[in-house]
Amino acid sequence: MEGSAGLDGGAAAGAAGAGGARGTVPGDLGWNLGMVLRGYQTRFEEAVEGMPSGIRGFQVLSAVVHRDPPNQQALAAHLSIDRTVLTYLLDTLVDAGVVERVPAPSDRRARKIVATQRGRSVLVRYEERVAAAETGLLAGLDEGESGVLESLISQLAMAIHRDQPGSSPCEAMDHLP
Repeated sequence: MEGSAGLDGGAAAGAAGAGGARGTVPGDLGWNLGMVLRGYQTRFEEAVEGMPSGIRGFQVLSAVVHRDPPNQQALAAHLSIDRTVLTYLLDTLVDAGVVERVPAPSDRRARKIVATQRGRSVLVRYEERVAAAETGLLAGLDEGESGVLESLISQLAMAIHRDQPGSSPCEAMDHLP
C-alpha cells in the first residue's frame, strides 16, 4: 500500500513538474494543436469552396505560382503528394483551365506545370478568401501575437519537415477524427 501511494504521488508530482514550466498539463499541446487545426481546416474548406479539387487544388495552384517547381515530380515532392494522385489533381486543374502541362525546359521528357492567366486570377481570388479565413481564425489574438504565433509555427513546421521530410500535412488533416 505504502509503495503504491508513493508511486502515485511521484507520478503526479512528475506530471505537474513536467507541465508546470509551460503552465500546461502534458498532453494539452496535442489537444490545443488539434483544436486549432480543426478550426483552420473548417475555415480553409469554406474559403476554397468552389475551387477545382478544393484544398489540394488550391495548394497545387499556389505551389505552381509561388514556388515554381521545375517539373511535375518536384511539385509532387514539394507537396508530399503521391505522383499518381497528383496526376488526377492536375487533370482536374487542366480541365478547369487553371494550369497547363508544358515540356520542362531542363528535360523535354518531363512536364512542368504552369498556371494559366485564368489560374493566376483564380488564385488571387482564393488567396483573399484564405487570408480572410486565417484572419478570422486568429481573431482572438492581437496583431503582434498573431505574427509571433505564425513565425513560431513556421519555425516548428520547418524543423519537423527537416526531421521527417516525407511526412504529408494533407495526410495529417485527412486523419483528424
